[in-house]
Amino acid sequence: THIDTAEMYGNGRAESLIGQAIKGRRDEVFLVSKVLPHNASLAGTLRACEQSLERLGTDHLDCYLLHWRGMHPLEETFAAFEMLQQQGKIASFGVSNFDVDDLDEALAIIGPDLLTCNQVLYHLGERAIEHAVIPWCEQHDVAVVAYSPFGHDDFPAPQSSGGKLLAQIAARLGATPQQVALAFLGRRHSVFTIPKASRLSHVEANAAAL
Repeated sequence: THIDTAEMYGNGRAESLIGQAIKGRRDEVFLVSKVLPHNASLAGTLRACEQSLERLGTDHLDCYLLHWRGMHPLEETFAAFEMLQQQGKIASFGVSNFDVDDLDEALAIIGPDLLTCNQVLYHLGERAIEHAVIPWCEQHDVAVVAYSPFGHDDFPAPQSSGGKLLAQIAARLGATPQQVALAFLGRRHSVFTIPKASRLSHVEANAAAL
């Protein structure tokens, strides 16, 4: 039920489409959107959030993220996030594509217990976050949201060594290679994945990885 979007996706068209899809069912989903770095000044963040809410047809987001670091000071972005939270327009806030140095800076600005999550790239071929980012997030009770868990069109090919191993594991478990990958990536309590799904069958298969 976690729906992830951003003002960047389709220049807002993705948010408008999601707004149509969840109309009358808003309370059934956990809705997340993101502000672009060049909009992430204090006033720009407030304005961007209002525009996202309008496109989504809702009065609040469950979580609002800074898409990645940009030119605007984090102090301004977080001040806007806290204002939006006080106004009831967002329930929580987090960041995306932050490394440990960025996370340390964020913590120094807002203090503990306010940063909900860090959304980062994580798939079988890209596991760098296991070294420092995941341990930092676990230490500070920040959820790790893993995007692109199947990679960017580079999921292990069936005839590759990795693909063959995944197929063996999947056959033993009565699962698909993709389900094995999702189960592996989400093996730690602090990490959950947000795989893209374009059809109902994709959603059902991804959920079955649990």
